[in-house]
Amino acid sequence: MREPDDPETREVIRRYVRAFEAADVPALVRLLAHDAVLEMPPVPLWYRGSADYGRFIERVFAMRGAGWAMRPLTANGQPALAAYAPDPHDGLRLHTLQVLTVVGGLVTCNVVFADPGVFASFDLPATLAARER
Repeated sequence: MREPDDPETREVIRRYVRAFEAADVPALVRLLAHDAVLEMPPVPLWYRGSADYGRFIERVFAMRGAGWAMRPLTANGQPALAAYAPDPHDGLRLHTLQVLTVVGGLVTCNVVFADPGVFASFDLPATLAARER
């Protein structure tokens, strides 16, 4: 595991944000290790492998739409992202906090939290104006 301030890790996170905000699933999958894991505690949701991770993200974009915004932060010494989904009322609503593990220039794990209590721990705004993207 690399520290979030490692230049290689920062570049992977920057590319992940760009791909996620563009709803570019193929670009996201290229940033994943072949055996990458995505999990959402306490929801019993767990995917292993870049192909299944990509299929799940495709479904998220199909259900929630494109036009997400990501805000980088650090959680427990690891790079993390606050993910804001498009809101039907013309803004962005806090959807998840994603804590990423980056090894060897690839995302090996993404632990995704949707618990409002977790959001409160990071003092994240619940919404963003569309212009804040």
